[in-house]
Amino acid sequence: MGFDAFSGPDLLPAGCARVPGDEEEDGADDLEDEFNWRDRDDSQYAAESMLHAHMTYGRGGDLDGVHQPFQPNPNVPLLTNGQMVDDIPPEQHALVPSFVGGGGKRIHPLPYADSNLPVQPRSMDPSKDIGSYGYGSVAWKERMESWKQKQERLHQARNDGGKDWNGDGDDADLPLMDEARQPLSRKVPIPSSLINPYRMIIVIRLVIVCLFFHYRVMHPVHDAFVLWLISVICEIWFAMSWILDQFPKWFPIERETYLDRLTLRFDKEGQPSQLAPVDFFVSTVDPAKEPPLVTANTILSILAVDYPVDKLSCYVSDDGAAMLTFEGLSETSEFAKKWVPFCKKYSIEPRAPEWYFQQKIDYLKDKVVPNFVRDRRAMKREYEEFKIRINALVAKAQKVPEEGWTMQDGTPWPGNNVRDHPGMIQVFLGQSGGLDVEGNELPRLVYVSREKRPGYNHHKKAGAMNALVRVSAVLTNAPYMLNLDCDHYVNNSKAVKEAMCFMMDPLVGKKVCYVQFPQRFDSIDRHDRYANKNVVFFDINMKGLDGIQGPIYVGTGCVFRRQALYGYDAPKTKKPPSRTCNCWPKWCVCCFCFGNRKNKKKVTKPKTEKKKRLFFKKEENQSPAYALSEIDEAAAGAETQKAGIVNQQKLEKKFGQSAVFVASTLLENGGTLRCDSPASLLKEAIHVIGCGYEDKTDWGKEIGWIYGSVTEDILTGFKMHCHGWRSIYCIPKRPAFKGSAPLNLSDRLNQVLRWALGSIEIFFSNHCPLWYGYGGGLKFLERFSYINSIVYPWTSIPLLAYCTLPAICLLTGKFITPELSNLASIWYMSLFICIFATGILEMRWARVAVDDWWRNEQFWVIGGVSAHLFAVFQGLLKGLLGRQNRTPTIVIVWSILLASIISLLWVRVNPFLAKTDGPLLEECGLDCT
Repeated sequence: MGFDAFSGPDLLPAGCARVPGDEEEDGADDLEDEFNWRDRDDSQYAAESMLHAHMTYGRGGDLDGVHQPFQPNPNVPLLTNGQMVDDIPPEQHALVPSFVGGGGKRIHPLPYADSNLPVQPRSMDPSKDIGSYGYGSVAWKERMESWKQKQERLHQARNDGGKDWNGDGDDADLPLMDEARQPLSRKVPIPSSLINPYRMIIVIRLVIVCLFFHYRVMHPVHDAFVLWLISVICEIWFAMSWILDQFPKWFPIERETYLDRLTLRFDKEGQPSQLAPVDFFVSTVDPAKEPPLVTANTILSILAVDYPVDKLSCYVSDDGAAMLTFEGLSETSEFAKKWVPFCKKYSIEPRAPEWYFQQKIDYLKDKVVPNFVRDRRAMKREYEEFKIRINALVAKAQKVPEEGWTMQDGTPWPGNNVRDHPGMIQVFLGQSGGLDVEGNELPRLVYVSREKRPGYNHHKKAGAMNALVRVSAVLTNAPYMLNLDCDHYVNNSKAVKEAMCFMMDPLVGKKVCYVQFPQRFDSIDRHDRYANKNVVFFDINMKGLDGIQGPIYVGTGCVFRRQALYGYDAPKTKKPPSRTCNCWPKWCVCCFCFGNRKNKKKVTKPKTEKKKRLFFKKEENQSPAYALSEIDEAAAGAETQKAGIVNQQKLEKKFGQSAVFVASTLLENGGTLRCDSPASLLKEAIHVIGCGYEDKTDWGKEIGWIYGSVTEDILTGFKMHCHGWRSIYCIPKRPAFKGSAPLNLSDRLNQVLRWALGSIEIFFSNHCPLWYGYGGGLKFLERFSYINSIVYPWTSIPLLAYCTLPAICLLTGKFITPELSNLASIWYMSLFICIFATGILEMRWARVAVDDWWRNEQFWVIGGVSAHLFAVFQGLLKGLLGRQNRTPTIVIVWSILLASIISLLWVRVNPFLAKTDGPLLEECGLDCT
């Protein structure tokens, strides 16, 4: 236990495997990065080599490069753990392995003095020191017992909440672990006193539902059989819908992050920041529906986030190619030079100026800088002048000139024709975009408008987001991306760091595809009549999904891993190391294992590893025993180059015809290629946003945002979960993002109609969760949630039928149930009690107010009999009218529907039945006498 994991793998005793089963410490030690330091830059080197080979193929030249890995200097650990042993001070204890000082297979002191080492070694007496440090000695046993006791106290502190590390009492005796090596986040399970009664009532309710249906089926109403049958079918559908919605909430969890540990590990003061770069995506279409001032506030809040400016880029997609959006972005970039330093100087929240100056709070609270009031007044005046300039642009854009818009240099605006214009890219801020008023660099701000031509399907928002993915990969290629709608601003300046606590966590980060934040809204009335907050969904359903495989993607406020969007599979979980010690001879191991040998499957590399190592595999034997002839070298080089070209063609068929972009997909940790000039990168960025770039590729099918539905967010998250990734639900104390919600009932119903129509489109698509993705990485209960997200609009049909049954019963004088017995009354009362108990206990563990829960129930009925019902009919009509790429499911559904209609008509109008029930009194024409 004396060896420290930071000292390298060579200091561990040779031939002894690591202790299996201690996954938490393995993750905290970050062994994968620590022991594979030679391969850290292989992906960067391979991508650049591939791109260089592609550019020089056929032109000759030397394609080989020198790639020398970093050689670490070994550090010598202290083996006494800071304790006095045999009257020798701890600073004189430094035993050195044999590889440091020379040959041999025994531990011996260094033969020379090295000033770089923190502690100079001393001479070792084998008879004394080996007995002191060896296994079984008194000192070793004492240190082992002390270590075990400290580990138990550490485990106890973690179970108590992981807080108050520096408190009084036993916390002072906790081991002095490096704070930077501790996890960056942790799960906070729901207390058992809250969750166990909730689960118990769910099971009881399920049993009572089964008994209720047994009674309903066994006691039909003969004089109102049709009404009874309709009611039973509707009740069965409601029960199935409840099961799909309820059981994904069986394992709810909460999470908390440790921003201080993230700072200690990756963003130490006075040192270059090691935080991962992040690309922000903001999408807008029509400035008439999405006011430029709202979009400007979103961009200003992004540029002012608490994150290193050289790690941050903001890409704005203008899918309407509006000159108003372009000029508004130009004005925003100029105002950002004053707004960003003001935000960072005084640490204000939120950093969207419109909402900061509107909030009715004591803005002087916790402010101690004397010049704050003066600077705030000056900044408010600057913002009001900025608003006047934006309003002037909006007023000017109301009347479009006959010849179209022209730019300041007199040239026509390329986007005058919204449906037919070239691609446009403009970099406003960044390395070449000027500095702020204090002389500091600002984050990069890029305007993007993809090419549009008649005859091409542009796939609306999903196509625009995929264009931003390719542009950002060519220009900055950050390993993480955060997308926001233009009406959602950053309300918490540390939101990006909150997400990085999960993405960069050594324990859970490698399998996380995205971190989803809840949606919060401004300008909602106090009563929230139309359930705009969606509290039940964001605070109950999403917490339940986080305990399974993660929340679904809701379209905004989400941080993605770029590699997950490229369609790669999640990294496989490594098997624990073997328990066999390597110090035993091989024949002993074979004897011990003989008779218990099992057939093992052939271990194959994950697809991601195969794809990333297609080019320029590293040769293991760098020094061959015999030199090959020049002919053999030329043949081997030609064969390798030919294989590289074939593999590159496969990647280009998947990602598109762009060598720069294909090379960027091989860089797992992001970063741009150093072999291209900014001008060539901009030219390549224009190429990847062309309207025909995605033709005959996997974009929209396996890569990026998935096409086929107006709710592309559900499909995109579903595909990543099918690849084995998991997602994280992060709810910081201060809401990360806030947006605008519909203010009236018509806008709210239009929003719900679009969501429901998207679910119907997914139901009739190839990616329907009912049958897609089996055998992949999607978990069973996670599939339940996705099925529920596409099936819920169909509930409108039984809901409408069940709501009309009471009126029919009043008109006909019949009822859907027979006369109730005492046993039947018990089942009905028990079912109603369980329904109310489930809601109460759910609100209790999720801390949801009764008003929010009741508004959600009310609007479920309102939307069910209106927007959801129209979405079902609209989706069916799209399938009936022969929509492109329709699946055989539509044919089957309509065949069953038409067959049912024909069968009913056949029963109603049957030519083989007599028209009357009595005898036919007609003359037959025969004389019977």
